[in-house]
Amino acid sequence: MAISHCFFVFLLISSFVSLGFAEIRFTEIRSDDRSIIPFDEFGFTHTGRLELNVSQIALSNPKSDLDLTKVGFFLCTRDSCMHVLQQLQDRETTCALKSDVVKLVSSFKSLNGKSSLNIVYEENDADQYTLVFANCLSQVKVSMNVRSAMYNLDGKNNRQDYLSAGKTILPRVYFLLSLVYFTLAGIWIYVLYKKRLTVFRIHFFMLAVVILKAFNLVCEAEDKSYIKRTGSAHGWDVLFYIFSFLKGIMLFTLIVLIGTGWSFLKPYLQDKEKKVLMIVIPLQFVANIAQVVIDETGPFGQDWITWRQVFLLVDVVCCCAVLFPIVWSIKNLREAARTDGKAAVNLMKLTLFRQYYIVVICYIYFTRVVVYALETITSYKYLWTSVVAGELATLAFYVFTGYKFKPEAHNPYFVIDDEEEEAAAEQLKLEDEFEL
Repeated sequence: MAISHCFFVFLLISSFVSLGFAEIRFTEIRSDDRSIIPFDEFGFTHTGRLELNVSQIALSNPKSDLDLTKVGFFLCTRDSCMHVLQQLQDRETTCALKSDVVKLVSSFKSLNGKSSLNIVYEENDADQYTLVFANCLSQVKVSMNVRSAMYNLDGKNNRQDYLSAGKTILPRVYFLLSLVYFTLAGIWIYVLYKKRLTVFRIHFFMLAVVILKAFNLVCEAEDKSYIKRTGSAHGWDVLFYIFSFLKGIMLFTLIVLIGTGWSFLKPYLQDKEKKVLMIVIPLQFVANIAQVVIDETGPFGQDWITWRQVFLLVDVVCCCAVLFPIVWSIKNLREAARTDGKAAVNLMKLTLFRQYYIVVICYIYFTRVVVYALETITSYKYLWTSVVAGELATLAFYVFTGYKFKPEAHNPYFVIDDEEEEAAAEQLKLEDEFEL
């Protein structure tokens, strides 16, 4: 059945993808024959509200004998969606709107000849719901304009909170983290001033990355704060996307530069290293475009799944690409440690690059896999914990990078005394080749 197939696709989306922050959405549906169109997902408290305004409703086959009870909107939890899917497969029902496990918001039967619907639906059962449009009429296309707003009433004054129940504290989280990064930037500026005789260009690049991260968090805090109060970002999302784009490019570029030893070991980049940057930077541009489309359209868009797949693919390619320079540096240092007679210097550099390689892999794995898993298995009330986990992992990565590659006269890149040289040479004789 076509409807069960569409419902299964919808379940995959709602189960494995975060569906945004459910601010006020304006959606245009034009000649759409999909049997299931998922809108935003939202965590309701006991004072949840859904405002639904549907206008310019038009059916491609407006016959008077159409059963309009089979066309309309409903709310469902992930568990109830699974149950509906089972009912459709077992032919216990032929339409999701007719299921006894979903909450019917309104069907087109209530139009009564009009072309618009205006509904305020109260949801008092706290849970995470998804607003879904269902069209169980075969060969009937629907066109309409939809304005949806989901929120919780909070406080004595019944203020409207447009952030999901599990994400309502995120503005404060982002703001506090931005203060942490601004503090780190201040500490790094002090270190650069105190160690100005041993400062390289890469250290100023590190400072720029930290500052961009701080501004990115400030914009994200303001973005979510405005959404929380008004349901709209008021332009803060534009600044957030700009700083997110710059931060992403700068961070991946920094990993590549450190991995190649630029500024520390050599003042230039080789051709293959330049090619990595030429791959990563355009891919980050594509990833940023995909992120904007994903956030601003939502899963009701025809191409939303495609853009989501593009974003995930590009992110994985970027993460893999930045590892190659580190691998090349490890290989070159290993060979140099055996041939040029400066065993201690090269061995300590090699050890540092090994550590950095492992940390980069752990950082990528945690932020792309573990955080995603936390978001999937965590209760909707505590979705903010996955955000905090990812941000703390990023903070730890920044601190590690700054500490290991700080400007210091006696770091692994500079002079080592004769005793260390002899000890390292003995250690080098005992080591076999480094295996990744």
